Amino acid sequence: MEIQISDGIVRRVHGGKDAPMTGLAIQARTVANFLPLLVQRVGANIVHNSDANYTGIRFDTKVGPVVLEIPTGDRPYRLVHELPEPDKNGRTEVEMRRFPQIYKPQGIAHITAEFLRSRGFLK
Repeated sequence: MEIQISDGIVRRVHGGKDAPMTGLAIQARTVANFLPLLVQRVGANIVHNSDANYTGIRFDTKVGPVVLEIPTGDRPYRLVHELPEPDKNGRTEVEMRRFPQIYKPQGIAHITAEFLRSRGFLK
């Protein structure tokens, strides 16, 4: 499933008629197609968030949402844990891992799945 967030409004993107066809969206769909079943079961959704300026894959884990942000330019992939409430320092997200763009979509999916599984994020 794909969702789009714009001006604080969350809406579902239906198939091919509403879905963005940007390079980032295509890359996110490609990585999502290679995710193992264990990760897909926790609710992997493609998110186009224009408010926070990212496209990524959101996983609804047992400790809260985790987002794999698809990079723009030469920046690395980021795996970010979104906090439901700001912590005492005012942070709303915690970056857990970065990895470079040298990996193919299969490798990105595998690295993400193993990180989530080994750190106890999956149910």
